[in-house]
Amino acid sequence: MSTTSEPLRLITRDDVAPLAAGAAVFGTGGGGAVHTVQLSVETSIETYGPVRLMQVEELGPDDAVILLSGIGAPSVGIEMLGASAQVHTLIAEVERIIGRPVTAVMAAEIGGSNGVAPVGWAASLGVAVLDADGMGRAFPKSTMISMNVAGLASEFAVMGDVIGNVSVLRTLDMEWLERHARAFTIAAGGIAIGAHYLLTSETAPGAVIEGTVSRAIHVGRRLLGSPDPVVDIADELGADVLAGGKVIDIERLTEGGFTRGSVTIQGIGADRDRLLRVEIQNENLVVIEDGEIVVSVPDLITIVDTETGEAISTEMLRFGQRVSVLAWPCDPLWRTERGLELTGPAAFGYDLAYVPFAARSAVAR
Repeated sequence: MSTTSEPLRLITRDDVAPLAAGAAVFGTGGGGAVHTVQLSVETSIETYGPVRLMQVEELGPDDAVILLSGIGAPSVGIEMLGASAQVHTLIAEVERIIGRPVTAVMAAEIGGSNGVAPVGWAASLGVAVLDADGMGRAFPKSTMISMNVAGLASEFAVMGDVIGNVSVLRTLDMEWLERHARAFTIAAGGIAIGAHYLLTSETAPGAVIEGTVSRAIHVGRRLLGSPDPVVDIADELGADVLAGGKVIDIERLTEGGFTRGSVTIQGIGADRDRLLRVEIQNENLVVIEDGEIVVSVPDLITIVDTETGEAISTEMLRFGQRVSVLAWPCDPLWRTERGLELTGPAAFGYDLAYVPFAARSAVAR
């Protein structure tokens, strides 16, 4: 596993493709497909210029950071594109509420399009991007965020849809925020943008997962420049390649603002005679083989194209695709008692005990 060298200070157009490739990997199937948003962010940077990548320790007393993310079913997001004024409407409402300018935005999750879009939004807003996120991956619910683990309350949330409807939510806790945000999203057609969690120099340290934007760019650069991408990306992540095979069955439906279902992968080559089932709720949740759990949330499971190493989001899985399944351990935050309460198997309705995944590749180091 390689290490990042000098910290990145500016995100330029040349950084967007690696960011998208890396964010897709950390998306574990969710967070939204990255292809369309990559083009949008590249255009934003061409129009407005590079975006400053701010470290948590650089936050000053006058800085105000707000989380931004898309919310809804990724399968809907393929067809329903965002409006150019959508994020400006949200931030104007946020600034009205807090009474001061927003100086930086942060991705709620580094995974998928939600890890990429904030860079384009920041460019058009003329603000920085914080080199951090709230998950270190993607999760499907707003409760599943590091600030919630840290006990940091979100005093408000602002939701906006593509036609300009805006709703300000002041809920009792994150569970209620999830319910009301999901209801708004369904009313908006299945996809919306949300802004919440005002962070400052006092509240951000210890409440966010740091370095995830630069990490995604680094991972993406290695992936895109590799002659053997699956092997190299597994090495970069300290991941195991669980199996290589082809997609032989997909069950997928959109309900309650989520994409739910499963994908079945039949092993080929060295993995012939093996059959893996990956269960999904926006993200890949559990890998099952021969009736046994191989790996489960909150550890990371990503399905990649066997030839290119490109991560495949759940809404883009298709019958016959040649894929490899990767798994690696999650951030230690999610293995705490509170972290598992929010993101362990039981949080998704599974009646099974969480067993921490230990990648064989990592053990061998």
